[in-house]
Amino acid sequence: MGDWGQLDCPIKSWYEYQREKTMTITGRATNEGTRRYAERQVMKESYRKAGDLRIGTLGIGTYQGDPDDRTDQVVTNAVLESIRGGINLIDTAINYRGERAEKCVGAALRQAIESGAIKRDEIVVCSKGGFVPAAGDPGAWFEQEYIQKDPGLKKSDLVAGCHCIHPVYIADQLERSLLNLGLETIDVYYLHNPETQLGTVEPGAFSDRLSAAFGALEQACDAGKIACYGLATWNAFRVPPDQRDFMNLADVKELAKKAASGKADRLRFIQLPFNLAMPEALLATQQVGPESVPVMEAARQLKIEVVSSASICQGQIIGKIPDALGEALGPDLTDAQRALQFTRSTPGLTTALVGMKTSEHVKENLALVKMAPLETEAFLASLQSAI
Repeated sequence: MGDWGQLDCPIKSWYEYQREKTMTITGRATNEGTRRYAERQVMKESYRKAGDLRIGTLGIGTYQGDPDDRTDQVVTNAVLESIRGGINLIDTAINYRGERAEKCVGAALRQAIESGAIKRDEIVVCSKGGFVPAAGDPGAWFEQEYIQKDPGLKKSDLVAGCHCIHPVYIADQLERSLLNLGLETIDVYYLHNPETQLGTVEPGAFSDRLSAAFGALEQACDAGKIACYGLATWNAFRVPPDQRDFMNLADVKELAKKAASGKADRLRFIQLPFNLAMPEALLATQQVGPESVPVMEAARQLKIEVVSSASICQGQIIGKIPDALGEALGPDLTDAQRALQFTRSTPGLTTALVGMKTSEHVKENLALVKMAPLETEAFLASLQSAI
């Protein structure tokens, strides 16, 4: 089980037993459920078809904040307010605030479902694995939790002192995430910044590692633990091909197809930063057949959904939007809303993620959900103003 091949885990894990003893939310996002959610909203144009789901053009992220009880309550409230108010995609990760972000998402979902505000099949829950979630000394934690317990795992499987995509590690992290969230199934499970490996591992060995991780995720799909998977990246799909951490999406898709062993693969999503200050996803960096195209177009051809992180450049855009661009995006909007309106209106983008904690920011963003995204012509006009 410890090598880079396929996983074979016929025995229930400790995490599965723990989930059986606790309240687990069954089900997953479905076509019927997400369509039902979208149809209840004021502005149906704020929801896009993504495969067989309907997903809002804005999603809530849960990255920022201190690992303390006060932040837990604030984040739980923000997630709860968001899904009650029109946002049906939640993004988190096991390493966000040392596993506390996932637990907050789980708590918010339970409250929303128990109150009758939503049903499980209406909400798309996304999480990620790859980074070591321990604070302090991640390397020591990894050795204690994994290397000492599985002789097939080695110190070299941990890259940059904090990152691993070995199938045994990913399978275990997924089980922890399911327990944290209190879910039977995670709708989208991302490998988190897999290009981190490319700072240490040669491209050929990296492809082998990615393929093995995909094999584990395909098995997780078969077991009903995830509905599909993807790659949440920072540089991989933005930088030029001559950069060390570049990844070509068409090549990644081929690895997923091979991992699926003749069945349709479940690689369905990618995530990357995109905003007014980081427009690289519109540049032709990807190769699909003979064509050099932007990652948005590559994803469209490969039937992969694109989700943006850092949709307002972590707030750095606010106060810096030129007057002409502000008018094009919406004269009555705040700068945060204008930045989000630009990002979520991008052709080829499914959802723009935005981190929210305070009720004030949640209300500001929910106001945008009640507006239609820009039409393509208006988006291109705003893009011209931006450049």
